[in-house]
Amino acid sequence: MRTDKALQESRRFGVKPVPVLRPLGWLARGWQDLRRCPGPSLLHGLLMTLGGALIFWIAHERFWLLAAAFSGFLLVAPILATGLYALSRDIERNKPVGLATVIEAWRPHDGRLMGFGLLLALAGTGWVLCSAALITGYASAPVDKPIDFARHVVLAEHSLLFEAWLALGALLAAPVFASSVIAIPMLLDRRDQSLSILGAVFTSWRVVMEHPQALALWAFLLMALTGLGMLSMIGLIVVLPWLGHASWHAYRDLVGTRD
Repeated sequence: MRTDKALQESRRFGVKPVPVLRPLGWLARGWQDLRRCPGPSLLHGLLMTLGGALIFWIAHERFWLLAAAFSGFLLVAPILATGLYALSRDIERNKPVGLATVIEAWRPHDGRLMGFGLLLALAGTGWVLCSAALITGYASAPVDKPIDFARHVVLAEHSLLFEAWLALGALLAAPVFASSVIAIPMLLDRRDQSLSILGAVFTSWRVVMEHPQALALWAFLLMALTGLGMLSMIGLIVVLPWLGHASWHAYRDLVGTRD
């Protein structure tokens, strides 16, 4: 019955047609929002970057702890961007924006977002366990530190273990992306509790299935820009809020209301 109800909730929302290259427009509009409210946006980016840097400092010599923390950070990042979605929403509605907007978005009065964050954290744990089983079972030597991973997995001769590891990661990441890409900003937007987590996930999957090429490009842009930001870490201070604002516009561009 819960699944049937979630399907009914999802059917209340139409999926809008968009061209394949529309993700570039989302980036452009996200950049505009970043310029409209640089203070709270860059503060978001600074805090998220400091959190990532702290994780790296604590775990940099323990490969599996670092992998778990890094995976969890990437998966939970869409939840951490909730305040950025709220800023873009209020800019769209011509409302004043500031830190008060962010604080209101983070008030713990919506258990759905916290529940979704927990699910994403569990997904990250599942990936780390699967990754550990693969590497432990097939690596030529024990992998305890990042240098061990580079030596025995990435640079291993006559082995496809690294390629298999990447393929496993993509296989597990794809459904997580499809489930969350639209669902999280959608839950923020529908705070009247008329939409369940499962209903938002079904809508997100419908969007991905109807626009596989555009969403594949969007996933690539998210990963590529995040990777570029990580090269200096400081770049993340700008990249993370930029992508957060752009993700709001992806949701607004793709989902329409039928009721």
